[in-house]
Amino acid sequence: MLHTLRNLPLAAGPLRSAATPTPRPPRARRGFTLLESALATVIIAGGVLALIDAQTVMSRANNWSTQAATATYLANELRERMRTLPRHDAVTGLIATTGPSGAVTVEGWGPEENEVNAGDYDDIDDFAGRVFGLGGTNAGPIDANSRIITEVDEAGNVLTSEEGVAVAMQGWSQAVTVEKVEPSNFSVVRAVNYSRSATGGTPALAVDQFPLRVTVTVNYMGPLDAEPREMARIVWIVP
Repeated sequence: MLHTLRNLPLAAGPLRSAATPTPRPPRARRGFTLLESALATVIIAGGVLALIDAQTVMSRANNWSTQAATATYLANELRERMRTLPRHDAVTGLIATTGPSGAVTVEGWGPEENEVNAGDYDDIDDFAGRVFGLGGTNAGPIDANSRIITEVDEAGNVLTSEEGVAVAMQGWSQAVTVEKVEPSNFSVVRAVNYSRSATGGTPALAVDQFPLRVTVTVNYMGPLDAEPREMARIVWIVP
């Protein structure tokens, strides 16, 4: 028996298998939202601020190290200046005088009348209460030869004033304290006019026979500082 084929409509496109998936159209690229951009800006800004803060801390630490080294140098220079000096003037010494009221006064402590500059000081007690440098009693700071230490720039050139005079180190001072102490206990300080009579096994000591405790304190006041800061301190005993 013959069957008649009917005309069936044909698909417009190519034939596909039922198992072949239909491809999806490509997605449009998505940009950053305003919130994401804001968060990224905050994170980057925080990182930059952290780097700046770390740089500031390192710079301050480096400046402090430089200043501490300078202060130690200045303290040791003054100690070297005083290292070979006697306690008191070799000619006048200390002279104790008792007044009518019984009060004892001492002459010879501190610089003598003809001792004006640091180079004139020839004994330890001449330095008592002297401050060399910023706001002090003497020009300074000074080195071991009593010369004023000058200010230099980053290239190592000595700074001078408008008159062409070398400028001393700016902001630095060396303060000296001289005290009489007990020979058996250096922490016990005696007055300048103190003397001791012999008692028991303790020998008598005249007013000029006590050891001296010398303290050199180096202070620095930077351009932005409200007041000087102590940077170094050294103490020694002159027997």
